[in-house]
Amino acid sequence: MRTARKMGVKSVAVYSEADRNSMHVAMADEAYCIGPPPSQQSYLAMEKILQVAKVSAAQAIHPGYGFLSENTEFAELCKQQGIIFIGPPSSAIRDMGIKSTSKAIMSAAGVPVVEGYHGEDQSDECLREHARRIGYPVMIKAVRGGGGKGMRIAHSEKEFLDQLESARREAKKSFNDDAMLIEKFVDNPRHVEVQVFGDQHGNAVYLFERDCSVQRRHQKIIEEAPGPGISPEVRRRLGEAAVKAAKAVNYVGAGTVEFIMDSQHNFYFMEMNTRLQVEHPVTEMITGTDLVEWQLRVAAGEKIPLMQEDILLQGHAFEARIYAEDPNNNFMPGAGPLLHLSTPPADRFTRIETGVRQGDEVSVHYDPMIAKLVVWAEDRQAALRKLRYSLHQYNIVGLSTNIDFLLSLSGHPQFEAGNVHTNFIPQHHDELFPAKKATPHEVMCQAALGLILKEKMLTDAFRDQSDDKFSPFASSTGRRINICYTRKLSLLDGEKIVDVAVSYNQDGSYKMQIQDKTFLISGEILKEGDSLYLRSSVNGTVSKSKLVILDNTIYLFFPEGSAQIGLPVPKYLSAVSSGAEQSGAVAPMTGTVEKVFVKAGDKVQIGDPLMVMIAMKMEHTIRAPKAGVIKKVNFQEGAQASRHAPLVEFVDEEAESK
Repeated sequence: MRTARKMGVKSVAVYSEADRNSMHVAMADEAYCIGPPPSQQSYLAMEKILQVAKVSAAQAIHPGYGFLSENTEFAELCKQQGIIFIGPPSSAIRDMGIKSTSKAIMSAAGVPVVEGYHGEDQSDECLREHARRIGYPVMIKAVRGGGGKGMRIAHSEKEFLDQLESARREAKKSFNDDAMLIEKFVDNPRHVEVQVFGDQHGNAVYLFERDCSVQRRHQKIIEEAPGPGISPEVRRRLGEAAVKAAKAVNYVGAGTVEFIMDSQHNFYFMEMNTRLQVEHPVTEMITGTDLVEWQLRVAAGEKIPLMQEDILLQGHAFEARIYAEDPNNNFMPGAGPLLHLSTPPADRFTRIETGVRQGDEVSVHYDPMIAKLVVWAEDRQAALRKLRYSLHQYNIVGLSTNIDFLLSLSGHPQFEAGNVHTNFIPQHHDELFPAKKATPHEVMCQAALGLILKEKMLTDAFRDQSDDKFSPFASSTGRRINICYTRKLSLLDGEKIVDVAVSYNQDGSYKMQIQDKTFLISGEILKEGDSLYLRSSVNGTVSKSKLVILDNTIYLFFPEGSAQIGLPVPKYLSAVSSGAEQSGAVAPMTGTVEKVFVKAGDKVQIGDPLMVMIAMKMEHTIRAPKAGVIKKVNFQEGAQASRHAPLVEFVDEEAESK
């Protein structure tokens, strides 16, 4: 929409009821609601979208990154109804979208491919036999689609059928097609992709490569361009192979040819995404282009703005995907409100691509990505420093995010050295997920100071609005005549209660004691725009941090990291919330129950699958937390369950036998 406005083109948004107040609706010149939150009834409803195009007299449709962006039928419908589909012809989407077909075309075009089975026989036995022939481990992949959906790795024949069934379910949900292919899984490969562009005049160019190797659940976390350690010769061969792939299907518009690369920099065609990629900004940053503008111009019949010899590689760029998820809980996605959201300042070299604002809700119905943070600098090390600096300035309160994990990942010595591959996170798990250390006492004192000063601010504001401005009961300074007032504050460092004894000094400073250590602390709260900052001195060391206090939690954001200090919840409240978790299995996130495997009376062992939930376009298997007998199943297939809702209730086997 920003690019369209820059070019003098009006934009029309479609939205589901869940997105009524979203940023893209506010940005558009016109906006139309197309149905309820489930994507099958809104964003995947082709006829509804085409109807909006007719009503608004739109000349073209940009399909975005997902949903219908690689749907052959939709591209064909647009063509039939005289509406320009801003993407490749439907034939190219079909040929490259069906992985079995694309592998055959690439092989015929001389592009190296990975050994695999791409046949029409989809029986369990046929697929298992080909997996055995190829040799484990194998990758099970949905024939259609992308984005890591419908992909599983089977390390042995014993787990093959379970992984196959799981991949089929997810593919059916995401692409309405559960056909699978099997291919050899290359151990510790790099994921390197090339941005290509074609026009209606037979021209095609490449805009260099992106490295997207560091992933979780086959989905990218950090992307960079160009790929670290790739020589100019390999870069040229990659680009030329990608152009060869695009020309083989008469490609028009933006596309990405994805390769897997081994440790010797041999590369093999994996698939082609026939759309603009989420990570396209890093390519824009190193080439000085606007690929959306290219899309619009090429869709209007113009030639590609630059020929191959005119496309120059400049500097290095990173993109970090900021997600609503909990990396410490297997990257479980989360939903909820963005109670506090502040970002680094955007400029020519720092881009923040987002569809949300402070106060918005991250919906359970769609992908949990909050934003893309994109930075550019003259070289890789400078760009990496800029990325980390900007991540420190990205402050979010209200739900779990992966920002601290991104800082840990981008600061890992092997990542800094460019030694990346798709198994990076499992290989370096212990360093990326270190055991949580106790919060330093100095930080606990700063949290206590922030709480005391915030209380004072609120009390002073109340007193200023009150008629009785001189009430002796309105003071919050802690000063007492001839008495040194001491107050005990209980704070939570994780699950551990930390008691802070606070003494109010006559000069406005405080003496704080934690166990046998004593700290002299003073400070003030500063207001800068809509944010509060705590400037403090602890035993003479001065520091400044952003301060946010919400929902019984004190958040401190420092230049070098962040801290989250809790305030204990009364026992009568915590007992209510913990009771359900001890009696059965609870929902790890808000979502829809897709499949139920058990019923009342069934016996289960630890780890047995109980049900499958779908949330944020992902499938999660809920397993038995203990052995026992199922007492009650609280949710049936198709039902919506909130986070922490008790899904299945148990009776212990010992109690049942008695």
